[in-house]
Amino acid sequence: MDSDKQTASWSFIKTMHKRIVIHLWLLCLALSLVAVPALAEPLSMQDREAINRLGTARGHSVEEVNRLLDQVSKAGDRGLPTESLANKVREGLAKGVEPRRIDPVLKQMVGNFESAREVLQESVAKGMVDQDQGNRQRAMESLAEAFGRGATADEVRDLARSGQHQGQRMSPDMLGVGAKSLAVIKEAMIPSKDGAAVVAEGMRQGFRSSELADLAREIKRHGQDFREGRITTESIRDQISRGERSDRLFRDQDHSGSGGGDRGGDRMDRGRDSDRGGRDDRSDRGDRSDRGGGRDDRGGRSDGGGGGGHSGRDH
Repeated sequence: MDSDKQTASWSFIKTMHKRIVIHLWLLCLALSLVAVPALAEPLSMQDREAINRLGTARGHSVEEVNRLLDQVSKAGDRGLPTESLANKVREGLAKGVEPRRIDPVLKQMVGNFESAREVLQESVAKGMVDQDQGNRQRAMESLAEAFGRGATADEVRDLARSGQHQGQRMSPDMLGVGAKSLAVIKEAMIPSKDGAAVVAEGMRQGFRSSELADLAREIKRHGQDFREGRITTESIRDQISRGERSDRLFRDQDHSGSGGGDRGGDRMDRGRDSDRGGRDDRSDRGDRSDRGGGRDDRGGRSDGGGGGGHSGRDH
């Protein structure tokens, strides 16, 4: 009898040990899939009071302004960046834009941030993006801006899959800059599939953030040449695959006097109304590998009523 009790007890212990091991394994798996930690960034009371004062000075009621600020606060509670949202409210009020016109722009920006977080989380969970590199908040802002400028979530997912450099996971910043570069190229009316192939090749060849930004700007500047067949995306992609960097890709066209077709469009782009997703790109300052390689393109102005935080420049 004692022997049977000992056997049953030992069997029970082994069963419980297996269950504990399984539960621990599942817990570790769940923790590993927590892709992007919440970026808790509540709207400060100081910012709220300052924006309310601005609204009152422009003749708007506190209730009207608070409805906008409540949107910003709720976005922060969900872990979304609030600085660019608050700036959009501030800029709109400063320019005399009615709160009711700021409201839909703010909602679109929040939606773009939600999409950015979703795509970033998916890419981390699938092992394509390393969440421990770079700056996640800046990446979310770049992704949100890319969505505001016309890139789609599926296009960005494809970039995450096809743009890995030597099989290594990319940083969130790199995915954000790649998405934004694709959006700029699409603005030149170049098919998204062709633009994505060029951007992905640049990412695979180890282009820095600043080089990807320059590549997109140059393609947009030569947009008419692409549309009329004087340059093809295939030729640019082939040059990149052979090791050419972005500053040398268009030297022949520039020397021959070609490539000026969209320069006027670039100038107009700096001042036009736009529903962007985030604030102006600061990715050229962020990655350690990029220091010394790019410039800080924070200049330009943003329309508080029609914009989404983007400064109006391509990068």
